[in-house]
Amino acid sequence: MSQPDLALKAPFSRLWQAIPAEWQRPLALLGLVWVGNLALFFTDWRDMALQWWDSSTYNHVLLIPFILGWLISLRWQEVLRVSPQGWWPGLVLFAGAGFFWLLGDFAGLSLATQLGVVLMAQASVLTLLGPRSSVALLFPLAYMLFLVPAGDELIPALQTITARITMVLLGWTNVPAHIEGVFITTPGGYFEVAEACSGVKFLIAMIAYGALVANVCFRSWTRRAAFMGLSIAMPILANGVRAWGTIFIAEHRGIEFAAGFDHIFYGWIFFAVVMALVMAIAWRFFDRAIDDRMIDAEAVMADPLLARLAGSCIGQVRGLAIMSALALTFAGWGALANRMEAQVPAMIDLPAVPGWQQVDYEPLAPWQPLHTGADHVLLGRYQDAPGHIVDVSFALYAAQGEGREAGGFGQGALPMNSGWSWETSPADIAGGHADRIQTAGPVHRSAETYFRSGTLLTGSNTHLKVQNILDRLLLRKRATAMLILSSEDDVSGRPPADQSLRAFLAATGPVEAWMDRIATSR
Repeated sequence: MSQPDLALKAPFSRLWQAIPAEWQRPLALLGLVWVGNLALFFTDWRDMALQWWDSSTYNHVLLIPFILGWLISLRWQEVLRVSPQGWWPGLVLFAGAGFFWLLGDFAGLSLATQLGVVLMAQASVLTLLGPRSSVALLFPLAYMLFLVPAGDELIPALQTITARITMVLLGWTNVPAHIEGVFITTPGGYFEVAEACSGVKFLIAMIAYGALVANVCFRSWTRRAAFMGLSIAMPILANGVRAWGTIFIAEHRGIEFAAGFDHIFYGWIFFAVVMALVMAIAWRFFDRAIDDRMIDAEAVMADPLLARLAGSCIGQVRGLAIMSALALTFAGWGALANRMEAQVPAMIDLPAVPGWQQVDYEPLAPWQPLHTGADHVLLGRYQDAPGHIVDVSFALYAAQGEGREAGGFGQGALPMNSGWSWETSPADIAGGHADRIQTAGPVHRSAETYFRSGTLLTGSNTHLKVQNILDRLLLRKRATAMLILSSEDDVSGRPPADQSLRAFLAATGPVEAWMDRIATSR
């Protein structure tokens, strides 16, 4: 071995020798489990890392592994005073985490699969190190949940909240304004609280930052809860102020000037200002001294509840073997189910509808529903003699899974970054999921979405997911169809959208029969 190799190896050898003997074997086994987790579920870990790197919403997660290392270092000397042990109830949690991953895999829900692999990593700590050691590492273990990229689902709600805050502030500053969904019209222009303006990236980052500060800087649970509340409320309110400021400036200096100011200010400068404001408010209430121990090993070892829990022990090697078997079972089950696909026709087509004829698809504003991974996608327009016009989008999937989810986030009538935004959810017409959406112009649309799988007809994405999960658990091959009926609304010279949709449904007959007819056409 060369001299550089020996020099590099020496510090690691000394570091390992400094660890008490009773900890060396459990830590080695834990390292094996985590490497196995990374290898067996590599796709989920890779997808998480790509989201951390590629999505500005989750760039802050790149710091989480380093923060976890720092949090462990703050507790390390006390943790080593706690005796590790194998603990069989951890296997129950590991199995639950693995089954949760399997359900997420069957549903094609990346959030669930990514959360599942993180939960398995946490459960392996409980299994190999026991309840006492896990309590000593409780906050770093819990903080691992921030590795999971989650929060995009909040965007529609945050858009609505931001728009409402903006309207209140415009009223207070005497700026006349009219709101429709997330579109605001003032004398100075027409504004949209778009997805990028929802403030979700800063809210998610502030929640992660708030949880860290609450643990490191506070001892009182009341103060921790208050600080977390502030960390959540402040970015939401500040984002509303930012949106109001953009519109207010546009009223006085023009839209181009306001847009330029917004693009410069709305970034990490905005986040830094919000963070500084939160810290300035909370600073005087910090109640943890800089030299306070993060945990008390003696108290952990003496805790009677932990002592009783520690009685449920298991050999650590045996625990490793059982976790390996469980992980392989879940991964194998998922791989088998993912290879199963129903047979679908080589070609499908939109059928004739009595009293209606297909016409050229020429919408007032471009509208293209998203059906990622579908085996067949159709988009057409029907018109009848009285002037009702209905657009039909149909997608057929041989199977559901990651990257081919009929009801996935951003799929269907309202794709992300399409220029269209949700306005309201009116009553459904025939059991589907109804949305009224809007784009610049303004142009309005009513859309009703239906899912079909086996005998199921629903407008609920949740019901579809449950059906897909059951099919995969039972290894049943079933195709899934998605139908969107839509009509432009508030168009001069045309009937209202709901009248057009009702007239079309009256002509097609039962929705499930019409969907089956399309899905089996050749």
